[in-house]
Amino acid sequence: MNIGTKSILFGVHQFALHPLVLARAWWMLYGFPCDPRLWLAFYLHDLGYWGKPNMDGAEGETHPEWAARVMGALFGQTWHDFCLLHSRFYAKKLQRNYSRLCAADKLAIAITPAWLYLPLARASGELREYMKGAGGRTPADGCTPRQWFAEVQKYTRAWAYEHRDGRQDMWTGSKRDMGRSQA
Repeated sequence: MNIGTKSILFGVHQFALHPLVLARAWWMLYGFPCDPRLWLAFYLHDLGYWGKPNMDGAEGETHPEWAARVMGALFGQTWHDFCLLHSRFYAKKLQRNYSRLCAADKLAIAITPAWLYLPLARASGELREYMKGAGGRTPADGCTPRQWFAEVQKYTRAWAYEHRDGRQDMWTGSKRDMGRSQA
């Protein structure tokens, strides 16, 4: 079973848990998510990981496309872009600004407790990939998983609050700019 599928079934992007944490993060940044289309986007936005052989490599990076197609077909271009641009790296690749879903998704990482995140990430195999820093993400640099995750949470919390208003993302480089290889 591919890592992307494992992530959705029992990993960090678990189909029932991650959307609820994301809804909580949205509430913290923007207020209670009253629009039912938001809830659908919360549930669909990462399902494009299904069948992907990596999370942060070339294939995993395209994961927003599936939800964008679905949301676009149902609700139009605005909702297509809302899902498509929830990935900072993908938005940069397209030379577009990230969506508000992106800021909430980053805050979701920060508010997920380590006692939950780390076992999910280990079970799916994501932890190994993430700690390598594949695809220009945050490498562990000799840290324990708990230390690494604490740093990731600190960074994603700061990024989410700094960028919740849609300001230009000067924090995120492209993979090419960072000189990182694909996973």
